[in-house]
This record gives sequence, C-alpha cells and structure tokens, in this order.
Amino acid sequence: MASDLLLKDVHDIVMRGLAKRAKEHGRSIEEQAIDILSEALKRPERRSFEEVLASMPNVGHDDDFNVPRP
Repeated sequence: MASDLLLKDVHDIVMRGLAKRAKEHGRSIEEQAIDILSEALKRPERRSFEEVLASMPNVGHDDDFNVPRP
C-alpha cells in the first residue's frame, strides 16, 4: 500500500542534487527520492565493531603480536 511522505526544510543543495540526479535518470524528483530511499533500505545493516572482531578467525598466538621493547 502506497503512502504519502512530506519532507520539510530540505536544504537547497540537497534539492539541487536530487533534481540533478532525477534529470540524469529521466525521472521525477519524487521517483528519484523513492529510489534512493528504497536502495538505502536494501543495504545490509552495519555490524558493530565487536561483531566484526568476533567474526575474525583465530589465527596465530598472542605472542606473535608482542612488540619487542628496547
């Protein structure tokens, strides 16, 4: 089901960029905005730093990472 969305106080530079992109793709500003929002929501969610570290394979030994002190 389609719904309406009203955006207020959009900066001029954002509107100019949106209009330029819409023109490049041969569509209306509204169609371009919907496409941008749809694509942004398709992207996978970002993982936290903790999740990235936990997903790393266990390689080497802790001593391999010690820095020799003078």
